[in-house]
Amino acid sequence: MIKLTTNKFLYKNIVNKQDTFSDRLTLFLFHFGFILKEFKTKKNETQLQKIYDFCFRQLELSIREIGYGDQSINKKMKIYINVFHGIISEIHFWDKMEYQKKIECLSKFLQNFVNTDHLVEYFDNFNTDLKKNNLNSYLKSVNNQ
Repeated sequence: MIKLTTNKFLYKNIVNKQDTFSDRLTLFLFHFGFILKEFKTKKNETQLQKIYDFCFRQLELSIREIGYGDQSINKKMKIYINVFHGIISEIHFWDKMEYQKKIECLSKFLQNFVNTDHLVEYFDNFNTDLKKNNLNSYLKSVNNQ
């Protein structure tokens, strides 16, 4: 997911040509949300829960490294988890959404982007790609390291 999130194409319409930690995190959460949406089954439940726990634990560690105190970390984590669950709620019916609704969905969470048309196309393609594969095909490179 980190590799997907660092794709320079995603940031082409960002304000001032400068992305922030929040922009990268939000795009990461969108990728993660689509993965959870597509692969949420009883069969994948344990594995997805481990990935969820790992991702948010790593996020917490990253915030600690930046130098925030315990109270600030708890506050930020609550915000990020709420954003993530908001993203999941918004993309739940992505396949049935009209194009303009998808733009509104992305714009709601990505305020630093001037235009999200390219992101709608990107996430449409990403969503389609997810349907063609299984969860293990996305974890294969992680498991081999």
